Order: sequence, then C-alpha cells, then structure tokens
Amino acid sequence: MTKYPNIFSPFKVKNMTIKNRIIMPPMGTNYAGQNGEINNDHIKYYEQRAKGGTGLIIVENAAVDFPLGSNGTTQLRIDHDSFIPALYRLTERLHKYGACVAMQINHSGASAVPERIGCQPVSASNIPSKTGGAIPRPLEKKEILDIVEKYGKAAKRVQTAGFDAVEIHAGHSYLICQFLSPIYNKRSDEFGGSLENRARFARMVIDSVRAAVGPTFPILLRISADELLEGGNTLEDTLKILEYLNDEVDIFDVSAGLNDSLQYQIDNMNLPDGWRSYMSKAVRDKFNKPTITTGNIRNPEIAEKILAEGQADLIGIGRGLIADPNWVSKVKNNQEDMIRKCISCNIGCAGHRIGLNRPIRCTVNPDTINEDAYKNKKVNKPTNVVVIGGGTAGLEAACTAAEVGCTTFLFEQKPYLGGLAKEISKLPDKNRISYLPDYLVKRAEKLKNLIIYTGTKADVKAIKNLKPDVIVNATGSKPLLPPIKGLLERIDKEGEKLYSIFGLLNNIDKFKFKNLEGKKIVVIGGGAVGLDVVEFFAERKAKVSIVEMLPMLGRDLDVITKLSMMNIIKENNVDVLTETTLVEVASDHFKVKKDDKEQNLYFDYGFVCLGMRPENSGLEELQEYFKDEAVEVINIGDSARTRKIIDGMGEGRDILLTLEKIGAM
Repeated sequence: MTKYPNIFSPFKVKNMTIKNRIIMPPMGTNYAGQNGEINNDHIKYYEQRAKGGTGLIIVENAAVDFPLGSNGTTQLRIDHDSFIPALYRLTERLHKYGACVAMQINHSGASAVPERIGCQPVSASNIPSKTGGAIPRPLEKKEILDIVEKYGKAAKRVQTAGFDAVEIHAGHSYLICQFLSPIYNKRSDEFGGSLENRARFARMVIDSVRAAVGPTFPILLRISADELLEGGNTLEDTLKILEYLNDEVDIFDVSAGLNDSLQYQIDNMNLPDGWRSYMSKAVRDKFNKPTITTGNIRNPEIAEKILAEGQADLIGIGRGLIADPNWVSKVKNNQEDMIRKCISCNIGCAGHRIGLNRPIRCTVNPDTINEDAYKNKKVNKPTNVVVIGGGTAGLEAACTAAEVGCTTFLFEQKPYLGGLAKEISKLPDKNRISYLPDYLVKRAEKLKNLIIYTGTKADVKAIKNLKPDVIVNATGSKPLLPPIKGLLERIDKEGEKLYSIFGLLNNIDKFKFKNLEGKKIVVIGGGAVGLDVVEFFAERKAKVSIVEMLPMLGRDLDVITKLSMMNIIKENNVDVLTETTLVEVASDHFKVKKDDKEQNLYFDYGFVCLGMRPENSGLEELQEYFKDEAVEVINIGDSARTRKIIDGMGEGRDILLTLEKIGAM
C-alpha cells in the first residue's frame, strides 16, 4: 500500500479517467518546428514524462490564430487541419503509457511580439501586456467574433487529434486575460466595464469550444486567480468573474500572476511548496468543481497533504517534471531520495525561452529529451576515470562515467561534497539549490564502481597509481579579489567587518540570528552573488546599498530572478549606485568613484562580491605530467570558466563525448 493514497487514486471527469493526481501543466518549450508543427524530439520530450507515470499531460499552448495570436518563436499551432496528423502521433505515443493528454489553446493578444508576427498585436484595449511592451490596437467586434469561432475550430482539431481534453488559457496576460483584467481592459462597449462585460469574450469562447467538442469532452480553464498587481483582479474579483464562466467548465486550472508579476506565475525560488493552493481551494469550495493547483511543489508529502485537505483535486508539477520526468514512478516505487528535484532557478526553462528565445534546457537535467538513454551504452573496454573536484560538475561527470561502466575515482579536498552549490544554499532564500548536490551525492552513493575520497587533495602520484584513461579537472572557482587598496589585507580577516561571499556563508548563522534592523550594509558588485547578499540583508530590515560598475544590476540574471530582485530593491528602498567603481577599502567604509567624483560609503558590514574566478592551479601540472601518456585531461565547470550551474552540469554529462573520443564507447 502506497503511503500516498490520494496521489495514486484515479480521477474521472466526463469521459476522461486520469490514473493518478499528478499532471504536467502546459509550459512552452520552443521545441516545435519553424512553422509550428510538432516534431520527433518534441514528442520524445513528452513521451519521457508519460513513461515516467504522469497521469495527465497538458501540452503547451497552441495558437488558434496565426500569426496574430502567436507568442513564441517556435510555438505550436492548431489553426489549420494540417497540424492534426503529427499531433495524433503524439497522443498515440503518450497513450501507450496510460497517460491522458490535453492541449492548451490560446491567443496571445498583446503578448505577441510585432517583429515576430509582422504586424501590430491586438488586445481588448491599447494597453501593453507588460511594462515596455508593444502597444496593441483594440479589437473590433467583428474580429472578436471571428476569434471566438477560431477557438471552437481549434478545439475540434484537438479532439480529432486524439487528445482527451482541451484547456482554454484565460490567464497570464494572454488575450482572454486581457479582456478579464481591469489592468488591460479599458473598453466602453459590451466587452468592457462591468465584471459581466469583461467576462463576455471568455464566456463566448467557452460556449464556442463546447459546441465544437460536444457534451462529454472535458474542458479545462486556466486562470490567473490573483493577478498580484495593483489595480488587477484579486482572488475575490476572480471568484465573482467565474460566476459568469462556470457553466461548461469541467476543471479549473488555478494559476496566478501577469507578465509584470511573472515571479508569481513562474514561481520564484523562495516561494514555498504549494504556496498558491489556497487559491485553488477557494475556487473549489465556491463552485464545487475540480481544481488543479501548482506552485513549486517538489515534495510528495506536500502534494498528498494538499489533496487530503481538499485544497485541490489535481497537482500540477511543471518544472519539476522537466527536471525529473520520472517523479511519479519514483514516488510510487519508494525512490523519493532519487528524485532529481527542480531547484526553481528558472535559468534553462523560463530564462532560455522567455529571455533568450532558445529551446528550453534544465540546470539539473542535462538532457530533457532523451533522459537516461545514455545508460543503455556501455564502455567497450576497461576504462578508468579520475575526477578532481566534488562540486556539481565533477559529481555529474563521475556519476555519468560510472553509469556507463567506467571505474571512476573522485577526489574532493573538502570533507564534504557539493561545491559552490552546497555553499550558496546556506542562504535561506537559496535553500532549494541544495536539492541538486544532495541528489548527486545520493546518486553517487548507489554506484559501486565510483570510489569517492573526501578530505583528500589529489596529487599527480596518487592519480598516476590509478592508471587513468581520462582525468577530469573540476576544481571550481574562488572569489575574484582584485588588488584594490586595503581589500586583501582586510577581507575575511579576524576583527574586520568586511566579507567575501564565503565569509558571509561561513558566518551565516551569526547573521541569521543577529538583529540587523537599521544596520548599514554596503555590497560591492551587482551580479548574481551581490544581489543574493542584498536579498538576505534587505529582508532583515538592514539599510542596504549596492555598488555596480556597469550601468545596470543583474546583467546575467534570468528574467524571473531579475524581476524578483528588482522588486526587493524597490520595496526595501535599497540604495543603488551604478556606473560606480570601488577605489579603496577601509575598516568601516568603501571609497567609491563615479564621474570623477569620490565618496565614502560607511558600513557596519561590507561585502565585496565582484564575481568568481577559476581555481585550476593544479591543471598545468596534470597536463604536463600526462602529456606523453595516453591520458585525456579535460577541464570542466567553473575551473574552466566561471558560469552558471547549468553549464557545468552539461559539461559533466559531456564526459560521454570524451569517452567516445578515446574509443571507449
């Protein structure tokens, strides 16, 4: 008997029976073809999640109107019958694993990008869907009726392609939401003004879809239950609006947020598991209809509790299923300790797709399409691999090498594994990052051909004795501390109040329990690490200043984290000094310079976070010693170039390419 009876109970609505309560909500991927057609890699991506036991997969939003309603560079389309055959191949494949499959249909409205669609976007009014976005033109009534009809035709295609249900997207700053929300809808006709009028377009779309698919085909409606912006719909407003939309909706998919509150739509790292389940409960209680809840749900205990307490009927795990498509099967088979949990970093998923128009990737999962297919290959001869460094890049390389049959040795100088990820996770708002090193250590412990030496510095002689075929240098990075007057002699020194990021982390408990209200904190460096320090102290009511040499803060941050950080800075009145250079360090102040003018910034505690630099001091010796041997020496992760965890993890998995290069695969 499973310890999660609610998670693994079936759920029936209309003519669809879902085998368990875990669903994959719709998330854009940029995996589709240039013309909006689904392709083989795209199908394989969804297949991995069906194979992993997911009960219902809601395929990402498909445009009902092209190009006007398209919001992505390679978004799926459902505006023409020609897309049905490939989509049928998708549903046919996923059904083989017992998964139910729905598709979300959508019109982007003002969220479309003019350069991509070749014309001005449309909306309820002339209000951009986000700050700085394109100004749309208001739709005329005839155009509204035409789009309503297109929704119905698209839903019929969904049904014809073998899907089990259809979801209408009425949230997240897309067209229907642009009619529902008072932020966007400034109309004075029958589609604007009162709640009933603002709900009219959505009501017509639902009726059009129902007429197209018939009475027994389930319809889901995704909503932003609370827009979490001043002047937007609150949860109470949405509950009133849904009185006009309840009929013919079978499941409410309860989300939150708009484009300008994106950190609540695509959850920021520091939001707790299941944080928005109170919203789905409110909808469920009022309308007595099934609801889906989402929101950083990583732990099965939380999912079970939400279901048991009647806060929702179905649990949406989105990025968590990108990170580990086998989440459901691992929970079912008592392998929870081996779940590769999403750390909510938003770098490879939202950061790639929204910020950079790239196909999605994942920090913790180096292959979102093929998953564990590499394990089916084995080395064709005895092969020894030595990995130096037990951070995330080194652990991924060591585990991957061992999983394909290499005898693998891992050296870590510290008494514990996890590297910088383990250290940064000591910050309370970054604690989810610890999921990754914790998972990698558990994965390593299960591999009998992986021998780990902690508290051990790797030297050439010891490595030579292991007869390596491949040596992986993954020794990480250290803080960048330039030769600024007064810096090196004071930072992290006894009796001083000047710290590097490691100085803070090594004293984190002291700072966590100290009364910091009103204390002057000055942070030098406006990159990711400096902003993490700002977040820590600003939330403790310190008086924080941040100094950055560039014109902007957080240049390399993903879109979600950057939006969240800028809100923290605004809400906590953080003093921001950009285009400002550190010139000298004293025990109680920094001397900085801007436009040839110098000033002193006095602090109770000062932090210098100017980035990280590679720590690879032993690499040259390794390369020199083994240059005449048949040994491949590679340098990966931050010891090659300081970047993000996602880059080191990818290079760790790429040990497979090195093994192929030496003819071992």
